[in-house]
Amino acid sequence: MEELHAYIAGLRLFRMSAIQKFEVLFILGGPGAGKGTLGRCIMEKYGYVHLSAGDLLREERMKPESEYGELIENHIKNGTIVPVAITCSLLDRAMENSASPHKRFLIDGFPRNQDNLDGWNKEMTDKCIVKGVLFCECSKEVCTQRCLKRGAAGSGRTDDNEDVLLKRHETYITNTLPIVEYFEKQNSMYKVNSMQTPEKVAEDASEILTKIGWGSN
Repeated sequence: MEELHAYIAGLRLFRMSAIQKFEVLFILGGPGAGKGTLGRCIMEKYGYVHLSAGDLLREERMKPESEYGELIENHIKNGTIVPVAITCSLLDRAMENSASPHKRFLIDGFPRNQDNLDGWNKEMTDKCIVKGVLFCECSKEVCTQRCLKRGAAGSGRTDDNEDVLLKRHETYITNTLPIVEYFEKQNSMYKVNSMQTPEKVAEDASEILTKIGWGSN
């Protein structure tokens, strides 16, 4: 009987190892640091899938049948962080439904705090390999100007205003920067100066992608 159990356990491990895991590169930075722009630039050049945690939450919020819509809306309006179980389920669904042959995903705006990271490790470790964090360095002033300009241009985002931006910056400094520092200690945090032109930021990011083995499509 013990031999049978050992055989079954070995078979399960073989099946798990045979399944190709998703590869993930997180993109972090302050609100307005250019995370989404960089993700889209990389997607256009390499064909990797760009997923914005914020966009997925906003899309879910707009679905009339969503049981999480009101909860998500309240968090977005208050500049606070949506419960990790909701965000992970949306990211998981988006990756599973992707038709991309690369199985490489750029996830921007996540993880935003320790709870996010813990939830991700609990729910997604068996499915994903995290390559690290692409960190968009940008001053608070430039971030704020970008968000206000985006709001004035009709972004439709309820969080692109001065009052919410103050809360978002506080949340970022208190909760997200420690996550960036954690990945830095793991030697898997890669900085880009995102106050440069989008083209220059993408060029700098390409060198980082080569370093982590993502330099070709």
